[in-house]
Amino acid sequence: MSKTGIFVGIDGGSQTTKVVVTAGGKVLAKKFAYTDFDAKDAASAALSEALAEAGLGMDDVAAIAATGTNRQLIDFANSYVNEIVADAAGVHHVLPGMSMILDMGAEGSRAIDLDENGAAKTYEINDRCASGAGTFIETCARALEITPADMGELSLHYTKDIPMKAQCVVFVESEVISLIHQKESKENIARGVLMGISTRLGSMFRRLGIREGIAFVGWPANNVGLVKCLEEDLGQKITVPEDPEYICALGAALCAEKAAKKKEAEA
Repeated sequence: MSKTGIFVGIDGGSQTTKVVVTAGGKVLAKKFAYTDFDAKDAASAALSEALAEAGLGMDDVAAIAATGTNRQLIDFANSYVNEIVADAAGVHHVLPGMSMILDMGAEGSRAIDLDENGAAKTYEINDRCASGAGTFIETCARALEITPADMGELSLHYTKDIPMKAQCVVFVESEVISLIHQKESKENIARGVLMGISTRLGSMFRRLGIREGIAFVGWPANNVGLVKCLEEDLGQKITVPEDPEYICALGAALCAEKAAKKKEAEA
C-alpha cells in the first residue's frame, strides 16, 4: 500500500465539481464547488477545502483520480477514470448487491447494468437534449418560482396527471408558464414535469432490460418526487445512497486506491 494511503477522487461535472478524500475505502471528507467557467480552479478549491476538513495536506495524498465531463481539464490528477466505471465502483462500495444504476447529471443521464461483481457490464445514455437531466428540472422550477427540492415535495401532493408535451429544455419553460396561466396547480405541474422526465429515463432501462436493485445517484437523486415517479414508471424500488451527488467522485478515489494496490503487488 502507498506510504500515506490517502486517495482523492474528483468528479468534474458541468455544473458542480465534487471531491472525496478516502483512506482504506473510508470517506474522510467531501466538498463541492460550482464549476462555473474553470473546472481546474473549481477542483482545486474543493480539494483544498476537503483536505483542510480532513486535517491533511497535498503531501499526504498518494494519488488523485479525476472523472466526469471535465476530467481532462483537471491536469493535476494522476489518472482519469471513465464515469461509468467510477459510478459502478462507488455504488458497489456503498450499496453492494445493486444490479443497475441511474446517474443523473446537470446535462445528461446514464443507465448502467452491473454484473455479479458490481462492475459495469453495459450502459445507455440519454442524448435527447437535456430532457432527462437536472437542468430540465431547474428550468421548470424557475418557471414555477420554486426550488428543485420544493418541486419534488410539491409533486407528492398532486391531484391529477398532466402530460407534458415538451421534451426540450428550450420549450418546456413556455409550456409550464402556459399551464400556470391556465390556473393549473403547482403540485400538478411539478408532478407532470417529473413524470415526463421519469418516462424518458425509464426508456434507457427498458433498452437494457429492467432488473431489481436500482441505485440512483447524482444531485437529482435528492428529489423525492422524481424518485417516486421513477418507481412508478419502472415498477421497481429505487435506492438512493447517502449523499448521492458524491458517489462518482468516491468511485474515482476507490479506483485510484485499487490501481495503487495493484502496482505495489506487481512491484
